[in-house]
Amino acid sequence: MKPVVVMTQTSNVKSDLIEIVHKPFIKIQSLEFNTQLLHDNYDWIIFSSKNAVQLFYPFFNSVNIKYVAAIGDKTAQLCQELGIKVDFIPDDYSQEGLISKLKLQNQKLLIPSSAQARPYLQRKLSQNNKVVKIDLYTPIAHRDNIHEVIKLISNNKIDALTFSSSSAVHYFFEEANLPNFYAYYAIGRQTANTIRYYGYEPKIADNQTLESLINKIIESRNYNEI
Repeated sequence: MKPVVVMTQTSNVKSDLIEIVHKPFIKIQSLEFNTQLLHDNYDWIIFSSKNAVQLFYPFFNSVNIKYVAAIGDKTAQLCQELGIKVDFIPDDYSQEGLISKLKLQNQKLLIPSSAQARPYLQRKLSQNNKVVKIDLYTPIAHRDNIHEVIKLISNNKIDALTFSSSSAVHYFFEEANLPNFYAYYAIGRQTANTIRYYGYEPKIADNQTLESLINKIIESRNYNEI
């Protein structure tokens, strides 16, 4: 029997290896921003999520940008589907991965992202560059989905619960009290650390992709861990 797995990210995914229950824990609320920022010239624009690409795309051709960086293969893939040429993708799909590989000096950078994005990227790049951050959206909890998943877990209908963002982890544990459920899976070190904050040790995908996460779940099933 295939393991039943809750995927909590906003993008859908399919697999023949597991039975997926797609329940996003986050909804996106777009924000207004100062469009005068679009009238400047930038050396780089950095996209760290598909949400940022989707929401900024209507404005993309209004900005004079030399180069595009994308964190994550899905982010880069969406850029390419929309006709945005991507010049740099870090091997490690994280803010730290980009900082370690993309060495920029005296550049003007535009970062359209979540209002709740980790400040690490902006802070590190600002040390040697001029950085303009646009808060495009803010995540809000999808509480109906969270409560539904809590009920499924309580009724032993779920084998594994996955997370790809710290915000989703926080929103879940604000509502959940499931001391006997331990099958948490994470994409990325930061997401895993947030799960640890709540007292659980997650399994971590070897690479920061949903495909790698699914492989980790299958590995756990093969070892009778779920």
